[in-house]
Amino acid sequence: MSLNNDKVRATSHELLQAQAHVWNHIFQFINSMSLKCEVQLGIPDVIHNHGQPTSLSNLISSLNVHPSKAHFIARLMRILVHSNFFAQDQQDLDDEAEEKAVVVYSLTPASRLLLKEGPLSTRQFLLMNLDPVLIDPFHLMGTWCQMNNNGNHDQPASPFEMAHGRSFWGLAAQQPKLGSLFNDAMEADSQLLARAVVEECEGVFEGLNSLVDVGGGTETMAKNIAKAFPNINCTVFDQPHVIANLQGTDNLDFVGGDMFEKIPPANAIFLKWILHDWSDDESVKILKKSREAIRSKKGGKVIILDINVSADNKKMDKKSIETQLMWDMLMMVHLNGKERNEAEWEKLFWTAGFSHYKITHTLGLRSLIEVYP
Repeated sequence: MSLNNDKVRATSHELLQAQAHVWNHIFQFINSMSLKCEVQLGIPDVIHNHGQPTSLSNLISSLNVHPSKAHFIARLMRILVHSNFFAQDQQDLDDEAEEKAVVVYSLTPASRLLLKEGPLSTRQFLLMNLDPVLIDPFHLMGTWCQMNNNGNHDQPASPFEMAHGRSFWGLAAQQPKLGSLFNDAMEADSQLLARAVVEECEGVFEGLNSLVDVGGGTETMAKNIAKAFPNINCTVFDQPHVIANLQGTDNLDFVGGDMFEKIPPANAIFLKWILHDWSDDESVKILKKSREAIRSKKGGKVIILDINVSADNKKMDKKSIETQLMWDMLMMVHLNGKERNEAEWEKLFWTAGFSHYKITHTLGLRSLIEVYP
């Protein structure tokens, strides 16, 4: 009887653990929305501007919240502290009557990335991805998966298209707000990544005298490369309306066009976070145009900055791999694109006519891939 009871207790424990696991995933969106609320209220900026750890009362007095909602801020801060977006400590206060200790909050590296005026802010990136326009399509994943899209061009190519009646790019062109959010988010990401690329991957640019940043947006990545390597003539290649009114420098220029038609010639073609937006067939087309654009087949190359799923499991923790897989779902829902593992990358390269490649895992969740004709 005791053995049976032990078995029942063990099974009950497993069920409760499983329930907690399910609940945790059901409520993951609360972490995201709490983070969005933090940014909307400007909590990181208030703490940063205070110049030292901030008490709850000082924080509330500096926020634009209604007095009737002030008591909710402590609960919001509790979950944000648990998620490591703020650090919490006790601070002793000298008081004539008695010594008092109050809870104070300070920034962490993560919350510093959410400062409105921070040099490496990911605030715009957060606001874009948590906008209802991008969240709503996820509610349609199940219905979309049940639809037959083979050869039927009348069916939506993605849950995003199903939700909004047009592709992400089509809606971004129609709605300036979405287009602006996207451009600001990509610029913010490039600010953060550009420094890492220049510092960690300097050897990748040795021997080059020209580089085309395909889909380079508002110049952030190319500008940093041009500044770090003045001997390289850099060209930002993007749609004409994206680069309109942008002024070049001595070794930085702008060219408008369509990467599916023709890419300007250079020693190196740079593709930062481009190919994951597109299907395999479309990615092969981009890679073929990139190969055609390489001036010197000897020494020329395509430089790709993108996710390589589960790259080097010994160095990448389970949480980071989960983030990569979340990105893959994001690409599926919004763009009909995908994140790829090395075997999938290799297939693209061979199909596009390249001879060999090299992958460097030094950029966090993303890898740098050099592909040669």
